[in-house]
Amino acid sequence: MSARKVAKGLYALWYREFKVFTRERSRVVSSIVTPLFFMLVLGRGIGSLVNLPGIGYEAFIFPGFLAMMVLFTSVFFGTYVVWDKRIDFLKEVLISPLTRATIFSGKVLGGVTDSMIQVILLMLIGILLRVQFDVLGVVSAVFMLFVFAVGMVSLGLVIGSFMESPQGFGLVGTFVIFPLFLLSGALYPIGGLPSWMAALTQLNPVTYAVDGLRSALLNVSSFSFLFNLTVVSAFSAAMIALGTWSFNRMKL
Repeated sequence: MSARKVAKGLYALWYREFKVFTRERSRVVSSIVTPLFFMLVLGRGIGSLVNLPGIGYEAFIFPGFLAMMVLFTSVFFGTYVVWDKRIDFLKEVLISPLTRATIFSGKVLGGVTDSMIQVILLMLIGILLRVQFDVLGVVSAVFMLFVFAVGMVSLGLVIGSFMESPQGFGLVGTFVIFPLFLLSGALYPIGGLPSWMAALTQLNPVTYAVDGLRSALLNVSSFSFLFNLTVVSAFSAAMIALGTWSFNRMKL
């Protein structure tokens, strides 16, 4: 197949996912309001008890909630694969000349676009909440979130490719998401943790996304931005490979 036809196929798949996203305004609102609500409640509640040197607790957890929004939105994007199976949309796509790797890539592009639109909206709300940003920090954070979203959308599609029902996807997705978020250091500094919790935190790819965002936006981090980006990039590359494999083995 020519590169031009592959590009047209990718665009068609991306555009279809984008149109689905824009028609579900409630999904956009809820995905932004939920992390914002948790950030305000935890920031004002726990923040009144926590004293972090040189930085307010609300500002400290804001990068974590950016990562939370990408994590939830991206992984649960995989449920659309389950619905596409049920309405036979995937069967129609699979009889086209497009390879399954191309179909997977088009889905990833659509899911990442959805996540990044919501990221930008939440960052604008962060400005209204007086979270201080600089231009270079915002650019670095957006790039980190983009790479992170690629990995998490791919993970969601991997889960969706093996699920037969939206309910089953919801159970598995929730089981995956909450440990990833709670063990990422999004709500607390990762220094001084118990040894077992520190080990789990260091094995969690979300930890490095959160730490990289803090490095970019707040100049507060446990690792360098480049190291965090390298780990997140390696995770995303592994998820792309796993997602391509899972789509090739997917049964309808």
